[in-house]
Amino acid sequence: MTASYTVADYLLDRLADCGADHLFGVPGDYNLQFLDHVIDHQTIRWVGCANELNAAYAADGYARIQGFGALLTTYGVGELSALNGVAGSFAEQVPVLHIVGAPCTGSQQRQECLHHTLGDGNFDHFRQMSAPISVAQGVLDARNACDEIDRVLREIKRTHKPGYLLLPADVSALPVSRPVNALTHTQLHDPAQLAAFIEDARRFLQPCRRVSLLADVLALRFGLQSILNQWMNDVPIPHATLLMGKGLFDEQRAGFAGTYSGKASQPQTREAIEDADAIVCIGTCFTDTTTAGFTQQIPLEHSIEIQPFAARVAGRWFSGIAMQEAVKALITLSHDFASQWQTYHQPNAVSPEVDKGQLTQHHFWQTLEKSLQPNDIVLADQGTAAFGIAALSLPSGASLIVQPLWGSIGFTLPAAFGAQTARPDRRVVLVIGDGAAQLTIQELGSMLRDGQRPLILLLDNEGYTVERAIHGPEQRYNDIGRWNWTQLPQALSRDGEFECCKVTSASQLHEALARAQHAEKLTLLEVMLPKMDIPPLLKAVTDSLEARNSGR
Repeated sequence: MTASYTVADYLLDRLADCGADHLFGVPGDYNLQFLDHVIDHQTIRWVGCANELNAAYAADGYARIQGFGALLTTYGVGELSALNGVAGSFAEQVPVLHIVGAPCTGSQQRQECLHHTLGDGNFDHFRQMSAPISVAQGVLDARNACDEIDRVLREIKRTHKPGYLLLPADVSALPVSRPVNALTHTQLHDPAQLAAFIEDARRFLQPCRRVSLLADVLALRFGLQSILNQWMNDVPIPHATLLMGKGLFDEQRAGFAGTYSGKASQPQTREAIEDADAIVCIGTCFTDTTTAGFTQQIPLEHSIEIQPFAARVAGRWFSGIAMQEAVKALITLSHDFASQWQTYHQPNAVSPEVDKGQLTQHHFWQTLEKSLQPNDIVLADQGTAAFGIAALSLPSGASLIVQPLWGSIGFTLPAAFGAQTARPDRRVVLVIGDGAAQLTIQELGSMLRDGQRPLILLLDNEGYTVERAIHGPEQRYNDIGRWNWTQLPQALSRDGEFECCKVTSASQLHEALARAQHAEKLTLLEVMLPKMDIPPLLKAVTDSLEARNSGR
C-alpha cells in the first residue's frame, strides 16, 4: 500500500474508468481537501459552476453526451441546491455520480452542532433526502470506502441512473491500495427466458406484412444507437422516435417517419407507425407531454416491447433479458421475414421557401432547420423550444437534448455548458425561452470563461408563453421582468469573446444564422417572437394539460 495514494485518488481513478474526464460542482469547506486531489489528477479536470443546481444540470448534459457524469457539492446547503438537477437525471435515466463532501467522521460521531447542518446532531438527513432520486447511496468510512465506491458506481452503470456518495473530509485522505481490476457489472441474462421470447416473437412476426419500429430514450441511454441504425440500413422498415429519444436515428435516411406524438403526430408518421401489423417498441417511455396526453395508439396485441431488463410479445412478458440481447434476437428474426414485409415509401418532403416577413414560431423553426449542421448538439428547453424542435428533421449525426419528462425550465443552458465541455469539437446550438433563461443564465459566464462557442437562440416572447397556453394567458403570474439580453455576456465576463444581436424579422434571423455558421466565438441571438405564438404540437399538449389539471 502506497501512503500517498488515498481514497480521493481511488474515487477519481474509478470516475476516469467510467469515462468522466470532468467533475462539475461548487467548492465548500467540506470538499476543499478532496478538490486538491482533483486539481492534481492526471485525467479529471475540475469545472467550477455558478451554483450547485447549474452544476447538476451541467453534469447531466455532459453525461448525455459522454456516457457518464459526476457532480461535487458540499454538505447540506450545496447538496440540497443540486437535488432538482439530480432528480431530473433520475427521471430521465442519466448516469451521474453525486459526491458530497461531509464533516469529519469524529464530528459526526460526537454529534457536533456544525454549520450547514440542521443543528440536531443527525448527519443522515440529507442522504435520506437523496435516497429516492439515487439508485444507490454510500456513506464512506475507513473500512468500506473502496468497496462502497465500486458498488455505487456499478449500480449507476447498470441502471443508468444517479448514485450518491457521502465523503467525510478525513476519509478522503485515508491511504488505500490502487484498484487492480476493471470496474465491471453483471448483466442479467436468463437463457431460457431469451429462448422463449425468441420463439414467441417468431410466431408473432411470421404472418405480418407491415412492421414498424418505435424507439425512444432508453435505447439511447443503453447504447443501442449504432445497432439500431445499422438494422434500419439492412432492413428498411418505417421507424420513428418519441421526442425524448429524438436524435437516436439518422433522420435523413429513407424510412425515418418523423417524431411520433400520438394524435399530434404528422399524419404520415402516425400512419407509418400505428397502422402496422406489428409495432416494435424499444426503450419507449410514453409521457403525457410526448404523446399529447397519452393519445398513442399502440395496442398490446399488435406490439413487441423491449425494455432494459425485460421484453414483451403481445401480452406476455419475459424477464431477465438484457435489452441488447433482445434487440439482436429481433434483428436475426427480421432477416428471416424481411422479404415478406412491405417496403416503406416515405412521402416526398416539400421544402417551403422561408418567409422573409414577420418573425413567427413557424418562420423561426423553418429557418433554424435549414441552418443546422451535421453533428450539431442541439438543446431545446422545455416549452415552445422543445415542442418546436420536435417537428424538425435533424441533420445526420446530430444529437438532441431535451427534458420532457422532468421538464425543469432553465435546464438546457447549463446542460449546454456540460455538453460542450464533453465535446469541444462539436457545435452546440441552444434554443431557450426568456423565462427559462432567467433561472440559469449565470452559467453563460462559465461558457465565456472556458472559451466555449455555442450558438444561443434566446426566444423573447415576454414571459412564460407555455404557461399562458395552458392557463391564464393575460395573468401577471406569467409575466417576467424584461432584460436586456444582448448586454448580459459583457456583464458576465471580463475577457470572454462573444457576439450578440437582436433579430425582429425572418430575414434578419436568416442573415444572423448564416453569419453564425462558422462562428469562432459565443453567439447570442435574441429572437423577438409574438407573445402568444406557439408550435402546433405544443397546442395539442397544452390543451391536454389544461383538461387534466381542470379535472376534465
